[in-house]
Amino acid sequence: MAATDRHYIATLDVGTTTIRCFIYAAKKNGEPVTVGTAFDHVDLIYPAPGWVEINPEKLWSSVLQTIQKATEDANLSVDQLTCLAISTQRNSFTCWNRNTGLVYHNFVTWKDLRADHLVKEWNNSLTLRLLKFGASCLHFFTRSKRFLAGSVIKLMNPQVTLRLSWILQNNPFLQEDLKLGNVMYGTVDSWLLYRLRQGTDLTRQVEHISDVTNCTSTGFYDPFGQEWAGWALNLFSIKKEMLPKVVDNSYDFGHVHETLLGAKIKIAASVSDQSASLWGNCCFERGDVKITMGTGSFLNVNTGTKCLASVHGLYPLIGYKLQGGTGSPADINYLMEGSSNDTGSIIEWALNVGLFDDPNASAAMALSVPNSDGVLFVPAFSGLGPPIRDDTAGSGFIGIKPSTRKEHMVRALLESLAFRVALLYDCALRETGFSFTSIRVDGGVSKNDFICQTLADLTGIQVERGEVTDSTAMGAMFMAGLNCGIWNTKRQLMDVRKVGKTFFPDVTQRAKRLKQIRAWERAVDRFKKWYILEDIKNLD
Repeated sequence: MAATDRHYIATLDVGTTTIRCFIYAAKKNGEPVTVGTAFDHVDLIYPAPGWVEINPEKLWSSVLQTIQKATEDANLSVDQLTCLAISTQRNSFTCWNRNTGLVYHNFVTWKDLRADHLVKEWNNSLTLRLLKFGASCLHFFTRSKRFLAGSVIKLMNPQVTLRLSWILQNNPFLQEDLKLGNVMYGTVDSWLLYRLRQGTDLTRQVEHISDVTNCTSTGFYDPFGQEWAGWALNLFSIKKEMLPKVVDNSYDFGHVHETLLGAKIKIAASVSDQSASLWGNCCFERGDVKITMGTGSFLNVNTGTKCLASVHGLYPLIGYKLQGGTGSPADINYLMEGSSNDTGSIIEWALNVGLFDDPNASAAMALSVPNSDGVLFVPAFSGLGPPIRDDTAGSGFIGIKPSTRKEHMVRALLESLAFRVALLYDCALRETGFSFTSIRVDGGVSKNDFICQTLADLTGIQVERGEVTDSTAMGAMFMAGLNCGIWNTKRQLMDVRKVGKTFFPDVTQRAKRLKQIRAWERAVDRFKKWYILEDIKNLD
């Protein structure tokens, strides 16, 4: 490495369905090049209707194998790696024993619905209504955004809170050890950081930590106070002793233990997938907005150093936190986030039912007809999130006629994904008061030109897609490189990132597009509360 001054950064990206590792080579302040890759699938387990789990030991074996294979693909040995960056899915968690290192249960993923009845009970409870009323009164007198956020709080299934509460109520072995103070909770990042530093000896105790970007979305972390939310821990009987220490993204994470891969590797960064994507798109400035279109769609607006409250369903989060230099304050950045759980999952469904044979061909199919012939599609396999906020909404086509062809249905389906994201964008405009000049998109679905152009037409601003559409791994690599001194400033990273294609709004189409989205919103109204209708329930 000394002869060429090259640094090799291994980036581990643990997603919901895929584990990937990329080996990047970069010179000091230079442009990184991918020199090795490896992939593996995450096996999701469905032990009961609505339950979605991951076996921790299978995940662990896959993580080690993927790092090893990527290193071999780069024709390197593990001891040649400068550092490791870790990016993980958020809000999937497990609990393990402090003394034995053994887990009490599989990872309960963010897509799991076992606590749905608790979510509904709590959202309709007198306790939560009183809590919101109290927060509203405090906001009236103090004008604190923290209390404004509390006045509209709504518990959601993707958050950890009530799934963890369910586990605490239903796992007797865990309950006994919890009394003895031997239970440790962690999301995927926390568990991986523990195991990687622990090595092959599961009884070895290491520091129990989790990075702030993975903690902030759990539902019981307060981004305003930058601490675990005491009110939530008390309300849901979550013991603070079982929770990890919250650390920033430039923390000294230690090393991968040499007993695992044959050599120590410095862990230079740990970050959640959406924050990593933010870095991969270089959205470092206040007012920058990016939309990741993967399994679901996530809109993130950089709100700078201020944590804003939401009244329309967006969620305030800590985007990242880096330690400042000697005598300098920490570099902390906040986000507003809105999400739609169904994007890539809709494309996958359409592929499975035969609407197209190749997702890459769907854009051409949509453009082969001038319009959808009045057909509309509502993408709500997991309900409809903000700003609609209806978990009981149904999915379906409406407006099908004898003249309807497969191409019309494909166009309607792709348009619906753009419509859904456009609603999040409009929500962000209202919540922040910012004026946006462009949207940066990434994720597998962002490769679809038809969706990107439709989004540009709807929003009236340009949509920018990077050369690397899968920017999560790149963002984690950027962060690790900055922490290790390979790059000195975020400005240098902005120079490294390359734009692949820019979609400019077609002003001649805007009026038509806005008319289409209004019609689509009427269709959405037809599918709202679909699964609470007694007639629908009785079909089961």
